[in-house]
Amino acid sequence: MSTDSKPLMRCAIYTRKSSEEGLEQSFNSLDAQREAGEAFVLSQRHEGWRTLPARYDDGGYSGGTMERPGLKQLLEDVQANKINVVVVYKVDRLTRSLSDFAKIVETLDAKGVSFVSVTQQFNTNDVHGPAHPQHPALIRAVRKGGYGREDSGQNRRLQEDKECGWEGRYRSDMTSTRAS
Repeated sequence: MSTDSKPLMRCAIYTRKSSEEGLEQSFNSLDAQREAGEAFVLSQRHEGWRTLPARYDDGGYSGGTMERPGLKQLLEDVQANKINVVVVYKVDRLTRSLSDFAKIVETLDAKGVSFVSVTQQFNTNDVHGPAHPQHPALIRAVRKGGYGREDSGQNRRLQEDKECGWEGRYRSDMTSTRAS
């Protein structure tokens, strides 16, 4: 089947690094994440996927907040129907907060936008992908890294998640996960 028969899928690549360390280098973590995203989009070219030229980068911003210029622009462009697929290197590049993740996925779903994580094989456009924000694999991916260590905000985030209706049966799975 030719690429022409597939609908155009405009792909936005979102990148984030929490510290500014190393961002002054000519090729940094944000560039590496974008390059991996571009390669993934290219691998889906036969499905009509194309990388948008706009950059949605947040260098030096924590994933624990939604107050990031790159993320805000990404969500504005989603609302303006400029994006069909959001591509990230890892789920935790988008956010480290499960309640924020749920809000983002709800926004994407409302506009029919898919979410793809390059390294974790998450693709809400794929029938095999964990599309629901309460999917245990997505919960572990968002939590990974922050929930094997002491974290001053951990109790606050657990409370926020409880208030958002996240079921406790996943809690033991999440709190024991350590960064690889």
